[in-house]
Amino acid sequence: MFTSRSVPPTAQPEVNALLGAATQPITLPGALATVASALASAGSATLTSLAMAPTSGGPEVDGAAGGWNGTGDATSGAAGDHQPVGPGTNAVNLTVPTASTIVEPADRLVELTVLCLKSLIFGSIIIGAVLGNALVIISVHKNRKLRVITNYFVVSLAMADMLVALCAMTFNASVELSGRWLFGSFMCDVWNSLDVYFSTASILHLCCISVDRYFAIVRPLEYPLYMTQRTVFFMLANVWVLPALISFTPIFLGWYTTAEHLAALKINPDLCIFVVNKSYAIISSSISFWIPGIVMVTMYYRIYKEAVRQRKALSRTSSNILLNSVQINNASNTLHANHHHHNHHHQHLHHRNHHLRASDCDLGIDIKDIQHDTHSELSDLDGWRAEHKAARTLGIIMGVFLLCWLPFFLWYVITTLCGEEACPCPDVVITVLFWIGYFNSTLNPLIYAYFNRDFREAFRNTLQSLLPCFVRRSPYGHSVYYV
Repeated sequence: MFTSRSVPPTAQPEVNALLGAATQPITLPGALATVASALASAGSATLTSLAMAPTSGGPEVDGAAGGWNGTGDATSGAAGDHQPVGPGTNAVNLTVPTASTIVEPADRLVELTVLCLKSLIFGSIIIGAVLGNALVIISVHKNRKLRVITNYFVVSLAMADMLVALCAMTFNASVELSGRWLFGSFMCDVWNSLDVYFSTASILHLCCISVDRYFAIVRPLEYPLYMTQRTVFFMLANVWVLPALISFTPIFLGWYTTAEHLAALKINPDLCIFVVNKSYAIISSSISFWIPGIVMVTMYYRIYKEAVRQRKALSRTSSNILLNSVQINNASNTLHANHHHHNHHHQHLHHRNHHLRASDCDLGIDIKDIQHDTHSELSDLDGWRAEHKAARTLGIIMGVFLLCWLPFFLWYVITTLCGEEACPCPDVVITVLFWIGYFNSTLNPLIYAYFNRDFREAFRNTLQSLLPCFVRRSPYGHSVYYV
């Protein structure tokens, strides 16, 4: 059976003439002339009709009905108005290319450009996350100065971020670039579980780091008692175990989604869409983001208040140090003046010598005490500054984390609670929200390198040892990169 399509009305008389010519008893030359004339007239009218038709859009073929469903038809001028060809009706199959079946070179070029840009962006984020976090792990391992309690959390965070790149970003990039899921239903559940697991683990690490900084700065005397190696390992164990309760367990048992979605997956097993129910959305987002986020904001707010208080104390300490230095200089000048005065008055030699020795002895004791106190105050000052610098670095990490993940979790909760029909969101926005959250795993090593001098130096040394042909230390103390 031919695929039917109505003939344009302007060509209908010629077609009728063509069909009628076959039923009239005429001679062979006359029949041939009539057929040729009718074909020429019908072709001319059809081309004229197609040239006058609108070029935007085109009808969509309904393969099941053998007809056309579209926005308009040349026969009637109304949407979807088509008279099907029944048995016994002579049909003419005219195959004419339409605007919907032609792929313009410009459109193809745009699609190719977008695909290349997406590949470049996704690849840069993934490679940056893997290499940057691997550099953190190697640098802490090679540099003994970085092996402190806080950096246990940092190394574990780097491992989580690197696994986010390897196990979550790569699969997401394949879906975005190919437009479909390529690995089957089982791997779909694995990917969704790994995505939730490692992203949650990364966020919980930042929460633990904020608690560690709180005790180090706000309660420094209790810090060695609370933050022991055993406590740190216990916290890290919970950070790696807790995400499994909201990832692998509910996803593989089917608790995370609706009955309708499970039925759809049975019918179409190659479908990989993460549809969640309201209970799972609230519980998972609370454990993954909202509760750790509230803890981090609270910890860093208290750290900020303590930093302001200590800054005022440091200002007073600096003033005392300056005052002590002035007193030391004045005392030394007085001693030299007395000694000079003694040389010009020999008649009071014995009395002045006795006075000078006593003054020298007294001043020597006072100067040593002042110098010791000043040195102690300066040491405390350096320690406070180091703690505040570390807190500032980790505070920036927390701020970047909130900027990266807050939009995604707002969309995640709002869309689930109000429904996609009431709260629609374009696919491109969802993709951007996902990859902004992923980008947080790439930014953390860059923040360490930029704001922390110890990490910056350790990164430089690690790169020099791993890439001796590409990194050289110049005579001026900075690194020079050779490509």
